[in-house]
Amino acid sequence: MKAYFIGSGIGALAGAAFLIRDGGVAGHDITIFEKNLPFGGSLDGTQLPDGSFSLRGGRMLTTDHYECTWDLLSTIPGASDPNRTVRDETIAFNKDHVAHSQARLVDRNRHKIDVSTMGFSMQDRLELVKLTEASEEKLGNSRITDWLSPPFFTTNFWYMWQTTFAFQPWHSAVEFKRYLHRFMNEFARIETLAGVKRTVFNQYDAIVVPLMKWLEQHGVNLEGDVDVTDMAIATEAGKHVVRQLTLDRNGRSEALAVSPDDLVFFQNGSMTDATSLGSQHAPPSRLTKRESKGWALWEKIAQGRPEFGNPAAFNASIPESCWESFTVTCRNAQFFDAMEAFSGNKAGTGGLVTFTESNWLMSIVLYHQPHFVGQPKDVQVFWGYALHPDRIGNFVPKAMADCSGAEILKELCGHLNFELSVFDNASCVPCRLPYITSMFMPRTKSDRPLPVPANSKNLAFVSQFVEIPDDVVFTVEYSVRAAQMAVYQLLDITRAIPPITRHDKSFRVLIETVEKAFA
Repeated sequence: MKAYFIGSGIGALAGAAFLIRDGGVAGHDITIFEKNLPFGGSLDGTQLPDGSFSLRGGRMLTTDHYECTWDLLSTIPGASDPNRTVRDETIAFNKDHVAHSQARLVDRNRHKIDVSTMGFSMQDRLELVKLTEASEEKLGNSRITDWLSPPFFTTNFWYMWQTTFAFQPWHSAVEFKRYLHRFMNEFARIETLAGVKRTVFNQYDAIVVPLMKWLEQHGVNLEGDVDVTDMAIATEAGKHVVRQLTLDRNGRSEALAVSPDDLVFFQNGSMTDATSLGSQHAPPSRLTKRESKGWALWEKIAQGRPEFGNPAAFNASIPESCWESFTVTCRNAQFFDAMEAFSGNKAGTGGLVTFTESNWLMSIVLYHQPHFVGQPKDVQVFWGYALHPDRIGNFVPKAMADCSGAEILKELCGHLNFELSVFDNASCVPCRLPYITSMFMPRTKSDRPLPVPANSKNLAFVSQFVEIPDDVVFTVEYSVRAAQMAVYQLLDITRAIPPITRHDKSFRVLIETVEKAFA
């Protein structure tokens, strides 16, 4: 038996590890194809030729959730200490660097807003309970704004929940409800982000690199610069069977025969598809799926097969799923010193700082340093993002999407009332992400395929665009859980998959949530 992975995101890497660890599959029988190097998909992090660092984002982790992720990472030797697993390394790191934000929300006067209260009216509370308790069938493909009134979207809670998880008011009410249930235990501490856990380095260096090293040591074939452009699928005895993959290697097409006993794992869709980088002096290009072709294979095989999902539900409206991030490389300590003095948090202990009256709805986070393996001692790196890159700035008369890195830094200084000189010799790399929250788009249940569709013999879907009851997209956990479900089902593995922890069923959590809602 051979196993093929189309795409090398965390779901594919996890799937390969589960095949080896729990399925007894030999590594040399597993191949991972990747079109866009480096391997690792959305969990990227790199140093550019000019010395600037860049990463598209950093995913929130918690040790109270992410059950399948920690199950996986309890196997993989860590990045900083190979005698400890990534899981143990991460837990130890967070014991030494405890998160407790003291400047979660900041207003136009650079005033740190009192976030001990969520700012709810009684109408807000009643509407939120109504949404939270509605069935997914009743919520259907409705939007958050269909259930909550305009004043709700000016509360402290919304600003914090929205920017922690990247929701927009027009996103799916079902996904919002799932988050409220999955992370209910975070509700009572959302203002301090005390539940958030960080990896020792950025998640590429801390998770992807160790996992890749483990897979390579087990003989997994990693093939880069290979685009899988087609999939020949036959229907035999009522089951879909992949018979052939069409590969494009640097413009040369070749056919790869697939046996009915072989397995194919497809990363359908990508939240970081068509991303583009700008520079200190130029904005990012405006790319779409037309240039990237990143959705083409899913669109092709889903035609006439509704059980394979509906990609158009997610990729048809870039304005509703696009935001922009930026990575700043500081070559002196001026900004970090000023920000630590203002916020009261040492780098790595504060989490997101959100500027509530920013037209772009900008947030930044100062990581523990160094954030990259090999980062020079005299360099510091931080990250930020904005949910409304199409809007004109408060201090720069341009949409963020049209701004260079230098203009983004000017806008940030305006909100903090810092001298622009704090960024002397700094460089800012903007990153446009047209489909970054596409998985939050309103949808019907059938728009996402199951990890293994009921009528599939050897094809599984491993991505943010599959259907896993009760779990939440836009998390590392969702991809890892999908991979574990797919591998276990196709190989008929009897080992139990770690269940979703139901904090929303905890009496203590329910009491704390109610108390917080009425604070």
